[in-house]
Amino acid sequence: MSKVVLITGTSTGLGQSLAAKMAELGYVVYATMRDLAKAAPLLEVADRGHSLRVLPLDVQNTATIQNAVDTIIREHGRIDILVNNAGAGFVKTTEMAIEAEMQWVMDVNFHGVVRCTKAVLAHMRKMRSGRIINISSVGGLVGQPFNELYCAAKFAVEGYTEAMASYIQPSFNIQFTAVEPGGIYSEFANSVLSQLQADGGLAEGDYRGVFEQYLGGIQQRTPEQTARLYQTAEQVAQVVLEVVESDDPPVRVRTSSWANEFCAYKTDADPSGKAQQKMVIDTMLHANH
Repeated sequence: MSKVVLITGTSTGLGQSLAAKMAELGYVVYATMRDLAKAAPLLEVADRGHSLRVLPLDVQNTATIQNAVDTIIREHGRIDILVNNAGAGFVKTTEMAIEAEMQWVMDVNFHGVVRCTKAVLAHMRKMRSGRIINISSVGGLVGQPFNELYCAAKFAVEGYTEAMASYIQPSFNIQFTAVEPGGIYSEFANSVLSQLQADGGLAEGDYRGVFEQYLGGIQQRTPEQTARLYQTAEQVAQVVLEVVESDDPPVRVRTSSWANEFCAYKTDADPSGKAQQKMVIDTMLHANH
């Protein structure tokens, strides 16, 4: 029986690549996005005879999440895999960010993950089976200049994933993994760079010097350096697929050698997060073991 997959944020980049790849491999894929006008590439995959359906879903809108989940349950009776991929970059100093922006970056990147997880959890718990993969970032492990609010949201995703893995997984056989890419060649990355270059306010006042250092570092990368840092969406999708198909998935995984090097001080002692997971379970749920 083919597994049923719900993926958020599939209009471009990693989400689109993953949805197409999984459909081609025989999964029953529900690819979701805010703007169905961007659905054409995935509809072409469906037209080739693969089981892929596009549904509207905005991770900031609980009603759209519930409608999508209800549709899938009505049509298939279960959701085996949730990939929380939808997210948005944000590059601005804390002093420059307005209240609405601070709320938005956390809502899209963290609260959206929680909303979608909450919507599927009861169905997976009933089955005593499921897999939830949260697309995080190396920015969820290592804070970076001018990315503090985005990093904070991804740090939240990391903590949420670890906490859910500590008791939902052993109690209900629902496995959680945070996937941590470095750079991805995508509309996401291009939009962040465009934001950087367009937002002249960052280059004024006391921040100007350090901002120019940061932007200059990006602009001066050699092709070889860029090739090490960035992956294609297809390469990252392959790592996600390996997590999906693993019998014993990691709690966290980086998607490239560069990402592993960048996060080494945080991850070398426990690259997969499994040792920390076991320690937490043994320490805090010891009465059940």
